[in-house]
This record gives sequence, C-alpha cells and structure tokens, in this order.
Amino acid sequence: MTLMPPPATRPFKPGRWRRNPPWIRADGEWALLMNDGASGAVSNGRRERNKRDKLSRIRAAALELFVSKGFDDTTTREIAAHAGVGLGTVFVYAETKRDLLFLLVNDDLEDCIRRSIAAVQVEETLHARLMAVMRIHFEYFGRLPVLSRQALREMYFYQEGKQSARFLATRAGLGRLIQDLVERAVAARLIHAEAAPDDITRVIFAIYQVELRRWLVSEQPDLETGLSGLGRQLLIVLNGLAPRPEALSRTP
Repeated sequence: MTLMPPPATRPFKPGRWRRNPPWIRADGEWALLMNDGASGAVSNGRRERNKRDKLSRIRAAALELFVSKGFDDTTTREIAAHAGVGLGTVFVYAETKRDLLFLLVNDDLEDCIRRSIAAVQVEETLHARLMAVMRIHFEYFGRLPVLSRQALREMYFYQEGKQSARFLATRAGLGRLIQDLVERAVAARLIHAEAAPDDITRVIFAIYQVELRRWLVSEQPDLETGLSGLGRQLLIVLNGLAPRPEALSRTP
C-alpha cells in the first residue's frame, strides 16, 4: 500500500495590513514576548518541528485577532482558520477561547516572576523591593494594553482549562514572593505588625491589582504615573506598619 503524503500546511498569513500593525516590529517579529512552546531538548524530527510550527501559528493568529477584533468578537474557529490548522489542533493546546488568551500570556507572566526574583536581590529596602517587582509587571502589562485589559478581565475565576494550572501557579508564585519580602522585613525588624505576613501580603497584592487596572483604563497609560500612584499606596501600608526609617525608600 502506498502512503500518500500529508497535505501541505497552509502558511500563516497575517491580516491584510498596508503597513505592519503596531504590535509587529519592522522585521516581522511579534512584539509580544512569545516563546515557541517547546520544552526540553530541541528535536530535529519533522513531527516536533510541525508541532512547534502549528503552535506558533496558533499563538500568532490568536494575538492578531484578539488585538484587532477584540476577545469577545473573536471565535476559536476564526483563530484556527487564521492559523491554517484544524479546530481539533487548537483544542490540543486550549479547550476554550480563554485558554487561548492565557496561552499567549502564561510564558510572559512566568518570565515576570523570574525577573522579579532577580530584581529584588539588588534592592536594599522593602519598599524598593516591592516597587521593583511591581515595575516589571507594570512594564509587561503596559506593552500591549488592549490585550492586557482582556487578560486581566478573564483572570477572575479562571480555575479550569489547559492553561489554568500554569496561570494559577504563577499568581501563587507572585504572592509567595511578596510574602517572602514581608517575612524578611519582619525578621530583620524593619517592620512590626500584629497582622500575619500572609494577611499583609493580601493587602499589598490587592493594592497592586487595583492600581494596575486603574492605570490601564487610560488609552495610553504612562508607566511612571502608574508606578507613582502605586508607590504612594504602598507607603500608606508601610507607614501604617510603624517601620524603622531604613525600611522605607526615600521619596523625591
């Protein structure tokens, strides 16, 4: 029996833009941080290359359609067609449209945590360390506000789906990092409070979430303006904790 070769995969073609849309660089690469989804050793096999290619096209198609049409007006079927893959192939990576959205952002959120862990090592005060973590996250969400607004809205009650475990682990990782900073400051007697460190962490995390969303309401959010407002809110918390002077960053 002669095996027929598989049909040629239709190449991904971005929408018909006269010029590159703003989230594509001049060299054609997507501006949003996007890994190819491969893990472990890179396989030279045709099957592995095909899988990575399909995943890359699915992510690129989802990104373009979510930005150009909006999350609510984009369907999973449209994304599959735009990527040149079958609907079943999309479901391998994402069970729902919400899953597709987090297929785009999970890698970047994990990268934000890794960079935050490194950033706090070079800061000396609790306030400066918290602000270093928040700056990395504000910078990320501010790069493509239209997508960030959609992702932040869909984060609520995101408990199930193929991408949910990664997202929940990343959110928990951010909480653990903040709590670790608080616990170190308590151990060093830089702050004192009757409240438990996990309760203090929830307050800080809540302020971060609210200020991030307030900041992104603007069509062109200014990074320093957003961080300045967040910094003031954090100082209210720290001043309420009766800190020693060395626990606080100097303000301009």
